[in-house]
Parts: sequence; C-alpha cells; structure tokens
Amino acid sequence: MQAELPSKTQRKRAMAELQSLGVGLLRLPDARLAALGLPEPLAEAIAAARRITSREARRRHLQFIGRLMREVDPEPIRAAIAEAEGRSAAARARARALEHWRERLIADDRALTEFAATYPHADLQALRAAIRTARREILQGRPPRARRALLRVLRAAENLL
Repeated sequence: MQAELPSKTQRKRAMAELQSLGVGLLRLPDARLAALGLPEPLAEAIAAARRITSREARRRHLQFIGRLMREVDPEPIRAAIAEAEGRSAAARARARALEHWRERLIADDRALTEFAATYPHADLQALRAAIRTARREILQGRPPRARRALLRVLRAAENLL
C-alpha cells in the first residue's frame, strides 16, 4: 500500500512555519546565531535580510530564507528562539534565580559575598551601587525603578559566565 502524501494545505502550512522560524532567526543576536551553526547560505541570507529595507524585497527574501530552512533541522532553531524570547523552561528558571538573588542581595549584606563567589566576573562596584539605590528606594516607598536596574546588573553578570 502506498504511503499517504501530505496535502497541499499541509505542505503550505509547513513552509509558512519554516518561514516564520526564519523571521525569528532575524531577531536573534549574532552570538546566538553563530552558536546554532547554521549552513553558510542560510547565515548569509539572514545577514542580507537584516540589511534589506524595502518591504517587498524583504518579503521575497524571507520566502527565500524559508526555502533554505527546508534543509535544516528546525528543532535547535525553535529552542534557541524560545530561549532568546524567554519562553523556555530554562530561561524562566534563570529569571527566577536572578529575582531570588535580587531579593537576597537587598535583604542581606552577606549575600553579596556569595554572589561574588558564584559570579567572579561581576562588576561588584556597580552591583553595590545598585543594591544601595534599591534599598533606599524601598525605604522611601518609590516605584521599583532601581530594583529593575539591579536586575539588569545581575543579568549582565550572568551573561559574563
């Protein structure tokens, strides 16, 4: 018996999904793109698409990227895009861990020593200043602007690992 071929609608849906993955690749930073180890023609097409400003030319080029995506395993790309957008479980766990560090650093001075041991490349001077500002902000009952800034400093320290 002959295997049933996918319908034209199913093929079109699959191609549209590959094209949308290609659009997601455009939003990834260069370092993450390089880590994916994409084939050279696809990497060049993504670099070219970033330079295209004409709407119609960009649309056609994205179709071309979708065509090139047929030759690539889409799962690592989906995972990288989900990671970059913070949708993956690992990204959410890292965000929770950084929020936990932020609360500990604001509450306890000894936590800074632990953080410095865990993240040796962290900018401790910037971190101390951000902690001081966040503590002052809490005492004054102001909106959490400095606490968000502290979280950005923590993220930068994590990215240095």
